[in-house]
Amino acid sequence: MRQNSAAASPPQAVAAPEPRSRRYACYAALILILALFAAIRFHFRNMPLERDEGEYAYMGQLVLEGIAPYKLAYTMKLPGTCIAYAAIMAVFGQTAGGIRIGLIFVTTFCSFLVFLLGKRLCGLLGGTVAGTTYVFLAIRPGVLGMDGHATHFVVLAALAGILLLLRALDHPRVILFFASGLLFGLAFLMKQPGIFFGFFAGCYWLWHEWKTGWRWRNVLARGAALITGTVLPYAIVCLWIWHAGAFSTFWFWTWTYARAYGSIISLRDTWQRSLRYTLPWAGRPFVLWEIALVGLAASLWSRYARPRGGFVFGFFLTSALAVCPGLYFRAHYFILLLPAVALCAGVAVECAQRELRRRNLHRLVYAPALLFALAFLLSVRGQWKSYLSLTPVDLSRKLCHDGQVCADNELVAQLIKTTAKPGDEIGIIGSEPEICFYTRLRCASHYLYTYPLMETQPFADQMQTDLLTKLQNSHPRFLIFVDDERSWGWTFTRTLGKNRAFFQEAWNLAHTSYDSIGEVPIPDPGNYTDHLRGNEPTFYVFQRESQ
Repeated sequence: MRQNSAAASPPQAVAAPEPRSRRYACYAALILILALFAAIRFHFRNMPLERDEGEYAYMGQLVLEGIAPYKLAYTMKLPGTCIAYAAIMAVFGQTAGGIRIGLIFVTTFCSFLVFLLGKRLCGLLGGTVAGTTYVFLAIRPGVLGMDGHATHFVVLAALAGILLLLRALDHPRVILFFASGLLFGLAFLMKQPGIFFGFFAGCYWLWHEWKTGWRWRNVLARGAALITGTVLPYAIVCLWIWHAGAFSTFWFWTWTYARAYGSIISLRDTWQRSLRYTLPWAGRPFVLWEIALVGLAASLWSRYARPRGGFVFGFFLTSALAVCPGLYFRAHYFILLLPAVALCAGVAVECAQRELRRRNLHRLVYAPALLFALAFLLSVRGQWKSYLSLTPVDLSRKLCHDGQVCADNELVAQLIKTTAKPGDEIGIIGSEPEICFYTRLRCASHYLYTYPLMETQPFADQMQTDLLTKLQNSHPRFLIFVDDERSWGWTFTRTLGKNRAFFQEAWNLAHTSYDSIGEVPIPDPGNYTDHLRGNEPTFYVFQRESQ
C-alpha cells in the first residue's frame, strides 16, 4: 500500500504552537535585519562596477537594444545573468546604482527564501536564524557580496526551485514539478554550476518516490515534467541565439572553450594559488561557520534533526560541489554555499533548544538563541565598523576586488565621453568591459575579457589573431591599451614571455592612425606591480586621427 507522500519529504517542523510574543519577536528580528542590510547595500549602491558586473551590464545593454548575447560580445558564461541585468536596468535604470538597487531585491528575497526553507525544516526560530545568517554572509566583502555576481542569481532560482519541489512532494501535481524544473533550468542559465542544484532535486525526488512506493506511471509523469521544465529555459535561449545567427559562437564559448578552461589548472595550483587565499576569507566570521558545522552534525546528537538529516547533508554537499567546477575558487563562488551554511546554523540553534527542552533544562532553553544573537552581533560589528565610514569609491579601492581597478575605469569612461558620439565604437585591449557600459559604446573586438588570450589552452593563439584582426578591420574611434597584469593574468598563467610579440603588435596598432588623448595611472595596492611600459600600470587612451 502506498504511504503518505509527505512521509519521505523533509517533514515540516511540528511542535506546540509558539506563543504569540515569540512569533512576533522572530518576525520582527528578521524584518529588522533584512532592512538593515538592505540599507547598507543602498548606502554603497554607487560603488563602481567590477569586471563581472561590467560584463553583465554591457551585455544587458545589448539585450535591451534587441541584440542577442554572443553576437557582439564573447563570454564563456551562459546568458541568464545578463538577461537578469537587462530586466533590472529596464526597471531601475542603466547605472551602477540602478543595478545595485535591483541586487537589493535579489539578495533580500534570497534571504527570505532561506528563512522559508529553514522554517519548513526546523521551525520558526531555525528559519529566522537561517535567514538572518544568510543576509549577513551574502554581503560580506570576503565573498565580494556587495557585487552583483551571477552566484546571487543562481541562489535565487535554486532556492525557489527547491521550495517548490518540496511543495510538489507534499501535493503531487505535475504542474508543480514542471514549475520547479523551470527554476532549476534558470539556475543553470545564470551560471553553469547551477545545474548541481537540479541534480540534487532530481536525486531527492527519486529517493522520495522510492520511499513512498514506486509507481511507474507517476514517476514517468513527474519526471518528464521536472526534466522538461529544467531543459526548457536553455532550449529557448539556444533557439533565440540560433535565430540571431550567433549559435556557433555561443557553442564555442560556453562549451568548447569552457571545457578547455576547466582543464587548465592543476590540483597543486588550486591550493597554492587559489584556495589557500580565498578559503580563509570566505569562511569568516569563523564562529558562524562553527555553529553551522554543529548543525550539519545535528543528526548525531539530536533526535529532532534525524528526519531532516539526509536533506540537510545532501543540500550542503551539493552546494559545496557547485563551488568546485574547474577547481577555480574565487571569492564570490562561495556564495553558492552560503544558503546551506545558513540553514545548518538554523538547524543547530533550533535543535539545541529542543534538546534542552526535552531534557527538562528549561532554564537554559533560550541559551542557544542568545548565544547565536551575541555571535551574530559581534560578527556584524567586527565586519562593518570600518566599512560604514567609507564612500562607495573608497570601499571599492579598499576591497580591491582581487586586484581590479574598478574606480579608475570610470575615469577612463569620462575621458572618452567628452568627445564620443552615438554610433562610435571602442576597442579595449584588456579586460575592462565596464568601460563599454559606462560609455554606452559597443566593443569593437567583441572580447570582453583578454584572460583567455594568456591561458595555456589550444585556442589562445587563434583568439589573439582574431582580436587584432577585428580591431584592424573595424578601426574603432577609440582604443584603450591596458598595461596592467590585473587585466591580463599573465602572472597566474606564466605566459608573458611567449606573448610579448602579441603585446608589441597590439601596441603598434594603437599607434597606427591613432592619437593619444590621455593616460590614466592605475593605483597599485602593493601586490600587482607587473606592467609592460612606463613606471606604473596605466590606461593608455587613443582616438582615431581626424580624416
